[in-house]
Amino acid sequence: MRCRHCGDTDFIPFLDLGEAPPSNSYLDEAGVSRPEKRYPLVIRTCTECWLTQTEDFADREEFFSGDYAYFSSFSKTWLEHARTYVASMRDRFALGPGSLVAEVAANDGYLLQYAREFGIPCYGIEPTRSTAEAARARGIEIVEEFFGRELADSLAAEGRQADLIAANNVLAHVPDINDFVGGFATLLKAEGVATFEFPHLYEMVRGNQFDTAYHEHYSYLSLLAVSRIFKANGLTVFDVETTPHHGGSLRVFACRSDHAAHQVTPAVEAMLDTERRAGMDSRDFYSGFQATAEAARDGFRGFLAEARAAGLKVAAYGAAAKGNTLLNFAGVDAGDIAFVVDRNPAKQGRFMPGSHIPIVGEDRLISDQPDRVVILPWNIETEIRTQLTFISDWGGQFVTAIPKLAIRS
Repeated sequence: MRCRHCGDTDFIPFLDLGEAPPSNSYLDEAGVSRPEKRYPLVIRTCTECWLTQTEDFADREEFFSGDYAYFSSFSKTWLEHARTYVASMRDRFALGPGSLVAEVAANDGYLLQYAREFGIPCYGIEPTRSTAEAARARGIEIVEEFFGRELADSLAAEGRQADLIAANNVLAHVPDINDFVGGFATLLKAEGVATFEFPHLYEMVRGNQFDTAYHEHYSYLSLLAVSRIFKANGLTVFDVETTPHHGGSLRVFACRSDHAAHQVTPAVEAMLDTERRAGMDSRDFYSGFQATAEAARDGFRGFLAEARAAGLKVAAYGAAAKGNTLLNFAGVDAGDIAFVVDRNPAKQGRFMPGSHIPIVGEDRLISDQPDRVVILPWNIETEIRTQLTFISDWGGQFVTAIPKLAIRS
């Protein structure tokens, strides 16, 4: 194994979740009866550049297929985050009808719809057919390809360099991180800005968010690692912000190093100092995560065993990738959790990978009245609990497993 950024071969263990199927590979009825592809989910940290990364066992097309089932627009919280982001970028960088915004990993158009609403020309880059078609249905132009230097060169040659490129929750999803980042240095205009949002490795460890590990996440990112990767590929980090999303994320602002059009803010060094003080440039930070993850897994298993012994009916809400990580790591199946509710019609009628728990619509909560509802996407727990206040009508309670087991009315 070689580091996907620096090529070094010295790694320390970070997390081993055993074998699991791809977290977004939801099954139809025929698929449940067939053997599933399962891959080791093993994560290590490079001691040269401190990039935490998966050991790879399959090509990216295995995880980002044409029927990719994750659609961003089903979370009201995330939609509001996207709208606020576009408004903030418009004001900060004076974007308007003469500007051009691009989004890499545009998904179903959840963000670019607001650029259009604000009158800013835009286009998206999205390799998965299912989400690309949903974006086009919103009237958004989509380039349906994986992003990297080759595509950036082609788009730049067509005069499609952008004033702003958004890249939300995609930097962790690329196997060749150098090629991916290098493409931004090409596709940006001379004074353009690229923003990258990604779950912060610091918060992942601090909050025991082991379920954010899955095969699609090739990298687990700190600013220490990202700033080094960017510098090596023609970008300069000039600002950084924190957001509460996905358990605590960073929003990194970058510009082309060959123009340095934006002054570096004190926030960059402050965040780097925070990471250094936490020991993210040393072995100790990474060494205890396995035991913490196993403790949470065992707590969840204990809850399910006690619920079964007491004759309680347990359901779950949110057929999220992180939920599949938890369920497969804990060895859960439909005998433990009767069904998973999800608002996304693309997931309803299918089954969770590995656990084979059926995915149903919200009406099943009302008809079956489960005693406990496990919230799998704990990062939007508040939104979900607000949606489902009616479960208290029959004495139902909510359960989360991360960072440790909690049961709430």
